[in-house]
Amino acid sequence: MALPNDAVTLAPLMRAPAEADPGSRPDPATLHPNIGAMLHDVARLISRRFERRARQTGLPITRQQARALLHIARHEGLSQAAVATMLDIEPIALVRILDRLHEEGLVERRLHPTDRRVRTLWLTPLAWGVVDRVLALHAETREAACAGLPPAARDMLMRTLGHMKDNLMVVEATESAAAE
Repeated sequence: MALPNDAVTLAPLMRAPAEADPGSRPDPATLHPNIGAMLHDVARLISRRFERRARQTGLPITRQQARALLHIARHEGLSQAAVATMLDIEPIALVRILDRLHEEGLVERRLHPTDRRVRTLWLTPLAWGVVDRVLALHAETREAACAGLPPAARDMLMRTLGHMKDNLMVVEATESAAAE
């Protein structure tokens, strides 16, 4: 029986335990969660807490919608395409988010002043109250996540995460340019 291409590629890595060389196993310490797994777990828990607290407080938006709302608040007047790029989501996914925010009376789509094909995004007066509530939930979640960390450790954490993000963005840009 022929193996699919993926299976052929992975076949040497998928030896049966009886065939595995016990000396080739990684040090158990290396099997512990890495930084990516830890960041993913923390982000997932933060998202879950936000969603739960939003429901409990009657906030009518999801975490993704809140994220889009905050990006628009920071950069009113940007195009839908620019906001999708900033959020690193497909434009069609942003359209669905914006449709919901528009239904809630939080976002306006306006024609671009020089390009009628482009829609720019603006918050409504009602949205600013929702932004305040989102920011309050973020502060509450941040306090829960950082309980016991002194202010200096919190500052260092944010600087470290920012540094890591910058590093990875440079690598990604370099790899993208090399691939083209």
